[in-house]
Amino acid sequence: MESNRKLRIGITIGDVNGIGPELIIKAFEDSRLKDQCVPILYGSSRVINIYRKVMGVEKFNYVVITTPSQAHYHKLNLIECVPNLERVDIGVASEASGEAAYLSLKRAIEDAQHQELDALVTMPVNKATIEKQEPGFVGHTEMLAEAFNAQESLMLMVSDQMRIGVVTTHVPVKDISAQLTIEKIVKKVRLMNQTLKRDFTIEQPMIAVLGLNPHAGDDGLIGEEEKSIINPALIQLQKEGINVFGPYPADGFFGALTYRKFDGIMAMYHDQGLIPFKLLAGYSGVNFTAGLPVVRTSPDHGVAYDIAGKDIADPESLRAALYLAIDVVGQRRMNEKLEAEALGKGKGK
Repeated sequence: MESNRKLRIGITIGDVNGIGPELIIKAFEDSRLKDQCVPILYGSSRVINIYRKVMGVEKFNYVVITTPSQAHYHKLNLIECVPNLERVDIGVASEASGEAAYLSLKRAIEDAQHQELDALVTMPVNKATIEKQEPGFVGHTEMLAEAFNAQESLMLMVSDQMRIGVVTTHVPVKDISAQLTIEKIVKKVRLMNQTLKRDFTIEQPMIAVLGLNPHAGDDGLIGEEEKSIINPALIQLQKEGINVFGPYPADGFFGALTYRKFDGIMAMYHDQGLIPFKLLAGYSGVNFTAGLPVVRTSPDHGVAYDIAGKDIADPESLRAALYLAIDVVGQRRMNEKLEAEALGKGKGK
């Protein structure tokens, strides 16, 4: 792709019965985002027009295109990819909304695979409604990792307060311990270290690792995972030169504000990381998938059926996701250029 053109950011519409379409309208009523990138929405003009009327927005301008190469600068571009959507039931989970969300995601991924997009921003979906269309679907992170043949990926939640990843993602709590291995923790922390350098330009990241059990196992009294799995992983990572510390008891780590001392935090499971993150980040948090060849971000909230169509949803997290995608693409390209120049100089010696 031409490096001097404005970035094309693909945006999936998410669950059309949730708050996604409303947030898109609110975010792009403001012209500043359209000046920062070329936004391409994968969805349905019918859905956007329905929400525009429900919200009482008299005019909301966009251009319908068929491929990203046709996208216009300073406009919201829309690719129609939900052809048979008969109705929109705002605030209600439905198979139709699941199908629409999946078709939007599928087409955006295809264009990203063909390098027609510089980044993806995915709006919230209801996993249960998509799973009825695509059995085995458990989340964006897993689908994207498979689509791009990523050997390892990492859900990394990003805000001004912290960056926190999780070793296990969408796993039942009863299965977490069985899924933790030395190798898995080592791979996830390596990837966090790499993405903090490559995508956030932190030269020597400081990474904290949380324990699994209360009191980080209390020296084996409340669980053995810290001694048998987490500590050996940390020793291996430290031998590799990674600045990793822990395992920390999760409650004290956040309660004593220790998180402020680190560039990245690795939690053992989904809620251990996302509960403190969402409490601290509020509406400004972003979900970033590390380890993919394409930059992918997402707002850190769900479909919120209970407030859909009521014109009260806050677009701050969507804006943050768009700005982070733009920033990470820039950081990644700059660091790749510096690495290539350093390799060139080395070969020239």
